[in-house]
Amino acid sequence: MEAPGRPFLMHIGDLFWPNQGRVVMLAGLIERGRVRKGDAVEIVGFGGTALVAVEEIEASRRYVDEASAGMNVGLLIRGAAAGAVERGQVLAAPGSISGHTRFAADITLLSEEHGGTEVRTGERLHFHFGTAAVAGDVTLTGGSDVLNPLYRGDVTITLERPAALEEGQSFAFRHRGRAAGSGLVMRLLD
Repeated sequence: MEAPGRPFLMHIGDLFWPNQGRVVMLAGLIERGRVRKGDAVEIVGFGGTALVAVEEIEASRRYVDEASAGMNVGLLIRGAAAGAVERGQVLAAPGSISGHTRFAADITLLSEEHGGTEVRTGERLHFHFGTAAVAGDVTLTGGSDVLNPLYRGDVTITLERPAALEEGQSFAFRHRGRAAGSGLVMRLLD
């Protein structure tokens, strides 16, 4: 299940404050890599980054010394960053991923029966990257100003706040509150 040599990455799906203090338990599914008790990890996304240490790892209601890809875990962190973390950010090996607001993508729209509708240059869509949901504007780049349902196209997307992104990452998007399509990050532009 784990790709050799891939650095640790976990999308933060939930947060718990076990002692109502400056300690937070960050819960999520480890997408790749592994993490050990005492490891330094970076919180990335939504305009901030912070380096924190993993104090404890909880898996299946027990504490473990190590967790790897495919496991649902809670990672206990302490310190000033505990109050600044939120759902949708990622925990990652330091320096392995960064936050971005502009990128080129290849998108495909759903059929009209499944919620797809035409998308025009300048429209505001809601993009979903793992557990992050971020609004952004789309610009079609193929000489056309409209993309119809069931078609694919190359676009440039500008997000309203930075999300943790990397080339080759897949995402979904919504248009006017309905599922509209999916895409792939082709190139980071900022």
